Amino acid sequence: MNGVLPTLLGATARLEDGQRSRGREALLSGAQRLATLLRAQGTRVLATLLDNGLPWLLADLAAAEAGLVHVPLPLFFSPAQVQHALAAAGVDSLLLPPALTSRFPQLTAQALTLDGQDLALLRLPARPPALPAGTAKITFTSGTTGAPKGVCLGNEGMRRVTAGLVQALEPLAVSRHLCALPLAVLLENIAGLMAPLLRGATCIAPPLAELGLSGSSSFDAQRFDAALRQHRPGSLILLPQMLRAWVAHLQQSGRRAPEDLKLVAVGGAAVGAKLLLQARALGIPAYEGYGLSEGASVQTLNLPWADRPGSAGRALPHAELRVAPDGEIEVRGSLFLGYLGEVADASDWWPSGDLGHLDEAGFLHVSGRKKHVLITAFGRNVAPEWVETALRGEPAIGQAVVYGEGMSALCAVLWPSRLDLDNAALQAAVDAANAGLPDYARVRLWLRARAAFSPETGLATANGRPLRDAIWRAHEAALASPLTH
Repeated sequence: MNGVLPTLLGATARLEDGQRSRGREALLSGAQRLATLLRAQGTRVLATLLDNGLPWLLADLAAAEAGLVHVPLPLFFSPAQVQHALAAAGVDSLLLPPALTSRFPQLTAQALTLDGQDLALLRLPARPPALPAGTAKITFTSGTTGAPKGVCLGNEGMRRVTAGLVQALEPLAVSRHLCALPLAVLLENIAGLMAPLLRGATCIAPPLAELGLSGSSSFDAQRFDAALRQHRPGSLILLPQMLRAWVAHLQQSGRRAPEDLKLVAVGGAAVGAKLLLQARALGIPAYEGYGLSEGASVQTLNLPWADRPGSAGRALPHAELRVAPDGEIEVRGSLFLGYLGEVADASDWWPSGDLGHLDEAGFLHVSGRKKHVLITAFGRNVAPEWVETALRGEPAIGQAVVYGEGMSALCAVLWPSRLDLDNAALQAAVDAANAGLPDYARVRLWLRARAAFSPETGLATANGRPLRDAIWRAHEAALASPLTH
């Protein structure tokens, strides 16, 4: 071994995927064998299109051992997004399940077995990529358009984050982490896999369907809860919509969260103090954090001993934050190397594109995206995410998008948390949310969406983020009405 692999795994590191359990030595030897094969193939840029499990981790470790660039691709990416990522990153080898090779009929598949699991390795036409020096991983963010954007990360930045997380979370002494998000998503890859393994914890990474997650936005909270009780983790990472669905399931079933849990980190979007407190009342130790791919995943996190619900927490040991005069959050400490196809910014500080402030105790409060800020007809600046978080804090509202640029009052398109909820329930939820908002930020006009905000309806990105422009176009005529719907 070249010395890289042993530094990534603690002495007692272990991975379980529901079928197999492998300790440190088995992980190291499996990754070494795959690294040798990839070197012999002449691989320079390896993409993986894999579900959670042992092969994903072995591929990630093998890429590090062989000095390759790893491009993890989520299974929820559309075929067009996968093709874009492969071409943009100059991928020359693609590791995937045999069943997915039909997507690439022009390529010849080489069969291989990785720790008892059948896989296929496809060789793509060589396209030497123009990458920033030191690129070790490329993570693609789906953003708000159909073409994902490649973020190039170096080993040093990623290791800073993993070491910072190990240091920050050490008092919790978590020995088992459940990977509830796709490993191809950087947050789970770094904070949910590499950091626990570096500490020597056991990572549990079964296929996502076993945890109730399919695609980018379909989540079965009942199945998730059952899996959680089976695997008994001490920590996990959830998206806000997953936490919301789990809270609703526990409330309806009259159950509490398993007592083994010490930390449920919630990120990816604003959570809101109301949802966090509802979760904690049910025994879910939920704590909000904040991060961005350009900073190698997570920068801040609330913790049991340093917690302010409604904030995104304090900076973790590897990160520094400041707020520019215009309110934009800037970060440094574990920055990326640049975007694919673009010249890297030489600045030490990265403008996040998010607005917020740091309070007197150093807790970060994020109000929304800078590019989304709207100005009402009365000249009031409003971050729509702030109002949307308040709306989603009501149990009846599953999804919400707020508009109001140049309008005399804010309007919203809503999707209920349950299809059996009528408009009266939604109106009551809007009234309850408005009660906690200042007059200028209250929603005066709303309507029920024609469909859920999802990739399948064309109203969300591949990872479930609502497409504001598409939602507006689909409902513009109704929103122009002076009446509440």
